[in-house]
Amino acid sequence: MEKKKVITYHDLEVYKKAIQYAKVVYSITENFPDKEKFGLISQSRRAVVSISANIAEGWGRDSSKNYTQFLKISRGSLYELDTLLTIALELNYINHDDWKSLFVSNEEISKMLNSLIRKIENNPKINNS
Repeated sequence: MEKKKVITYHDLEVYKKAIQYAKVVYSITENFPDKEKFGLISQSRRAVVSISANIAEGWGRDSSKNYTQFLKISRGSLYELDTLLTIALELNYINHDDWKSLFVSNEEISKMLNSLIRKIENNPKINNS
């Protein structure tokens, strides 16, 4: 299987998965209680949007070091979201099966981000912009 050349951040599989993950999180948080509109709903949505947004923003930075910093921020948002969704599970806002599915997606994106970070750190001449 031939790898597709990465021309923009839109071509990165991790970016595509982060966008899909955001759609799922938006859908699931629709079912949270109205009282969480400015709490868990808002914070979860901001965190999930931050994942793909930081991948994109880092792409446009002027160095590999800056890019990896934004990828690490993206990873931090992923961990933040994991915590928020775990709290939602504990509050019975989501069921265990939905949480488990989100957890699996979270882990997959985390591994992809870690791999991309390592790749760039091991080859600082990679020019992403």
